[in-house]
Amino acid sequence: MKLNTITRTGSVAASMALLLGLGLSACGSEDTASGSDAGSSTSESSEAAPEEDMEAGAQTFGEGCKLIPADGAGSFNGMSTAPVASAASANPLLKTLVSAVGQAELVDTLNSADALTVFAPTDDAFAKIPKADLDAVLADKETLTKVLTHHVVAGQLGPDEVAGEHETLAGDMITVEGSDEEFTVGKENAKVLCGNIPTANATVYVVDTVLMP
Repeated sequence: MKLNTITRTGSVAASMALLLGLGLSACGSEDTASGSDAGSSTSESSEAAPEEDMEAGAQTFGEGCKLIPADGAGSFNGMSTAPVASAASANPLLKTLVSAVGQAELVDTLNSADALTVFAPTDDAFAKIPKADLDAVLADKETLTKVLTHHVVAGQLGPDEVAGEHETLAGDMITVEGSDEEFTVGKENAKVLCGNIPTANATVYVVDTVLMP
């Protein structure tokens, strides 16, 4: 009787040891699997990172884009992080426009807007206007404001939606014609030199002619 009791006790102990060993083994497998999943997740995150860091100028187009600085505040990446008036102020192609926006006291208006599309004339575009005429417009705040706001429409319009007739912030209409990467703007047929430039609150199309209301 005593021997049987000892034998049964030994069998129970052996069974418990076996079950405990299996349990620990299972836990170890789960931990390993979990660690493997975590490693896989980390790897996938690392692979996805380059897409998130895509260059801001990747979707721009036009022969004039090569004139945009490669780095710094005036580059595509630099402009993409600033509101539109501030972004333009860092771009060497838009000095006259930036000066005019400042004289018209429109910096805060443009920077605080939720979403805009801006047709931005280059310095060479302003240089096409006879100096006496340009000086007269710059000296007349009301006229200057109307001219500048004629270059701005509500909403951020991509290349697939910019063609058509749009109401400007001046309250009049402007027509964009073309498709793909070839667009002209207004009755002046201003050519888009570099389009679809992102800023923090606007999409910019750099044009070669000043648009008149």
